[in-house]
Amino acid sequence: MKLKFNLLLAAATVILAFGCKTKSADSGLTLSPEAGTSYKTGDVVAVQAHFPADLKPDSVVYLLDSVRLGSKKDTSVFSLKTDSLAVGPRIITAKVYTGGKSQDASTNIALMPAKAPDEYTFKVEKVYPHDTSSFTEGLVFKDGVFYESAGGYLDPPQGSPKDQQSSLRKVDLATGKPLQKVMVSPKIFAEGIAIVGDKLLQLTYHEKIGLVYDKKTFKQLSTFPNNVGVEGWGMCFDGKKLYMDDSTNRIWFLDKDTYRQTGFIDVFDNKGAVNEINELEYIDGKIYANIWKTDTIIAIDPKTGTVLQRIDLGGLYPVTKRNEGADVMNGIAYDAATKRIFITGKKWDKLFQVSFVKK
Repeated sequence: MKLKFNLLLAAATVILAFGCKTKSADSGLTLSPEAGTSYKTGDVVAVQAHFPADLKPDSVVYLLDSVRLGSKKDTSVFSLKTDSLAVGPRIITAKVYTGGKSQDASTNIALMPAKAPDEYTFKVEKVYPHDTSSFTEGLVFKDGVFYESAGGYLDPPQGSPKDQQSSLRKVDLATGKPLQKVMVSPKIFAEGIAIVGDKLLQLTYHEKIGLVYDKKTFKQLSTFPNNVGVEGWGMCFDGKKLYMDDSTNRIWFLDKDTYRQTGFIDVFDNKGAVNEINELEYIDGKIYANIWKTDTIIAIDPKTGTVLQRIDLGGLYPVTKRNEGADVMNGIAYDAATKRIFITGKKWDKLFQVSFVKK
């Protein structure tokens, strides 16, 4: 069972820390808008520093999440355009410079998508067999075959259920049977995977490491520390950078060579944070993600975190018709050469080739 953590708690902590309109200690300097004010993408935020009449600033520099936006010479409004900004909680800071010294005041806003996601359903194009021994955590289609990460503990840490041993597999599309398979340490629960060149990367659930394999031989080449986020869940690659999620609504960016964090987005639709995003796949400029324990896939803008599409797969493989032992839907793979999309689930006996159709 996967543990959960809500990033909105962290955002709430930020908001409480700043109060309503924040002030630089003993200076009378304040900043608007009031903390916690909500805006929609496309809105223009009127940012304004307020300071005593006897304070004559040389300049007022405005920053968003520590990144410089621009400057003013006085208390006039600074217009913050939000069209291309990432959604979620954002911190605005004013640095007021006088006589070579600076004073800061900060506030925060909540930026939400302006429109609801487009609603999609699906069409089944073809059905293939899937190995019911695979507790699917990661699925990638490359060079005519699937690469699949199957999770489970054979020797679990205290408090975790004992299950099958995790593995990494190369799988034949037509038969669903492994063409190649290597077992992961019995103390490790394997999670999402991604292929970068001739290497295959595999996340781990609680173990705070990533595993690096030779894609051809499945020989483990190395490990890397992975302290990014709460846990290790899904992973995908866009050809330039890696994306991984961690049980929350956050998607982290990792360098493809060092596997170190380079940034993140928080995933929101027009109603709020979308938590428990799981297995990931990069398809034609969007990140597609399973939402854990649901039959829903969302398509995410990788630059802003906005949910662009919501795909209802509730009728794909109803619970009442699934094979015995089948668990939740999890597993998205894309064949870029033929534009085929594949969907499966944990210990499902079927793998579906589908197309997404707007309602």
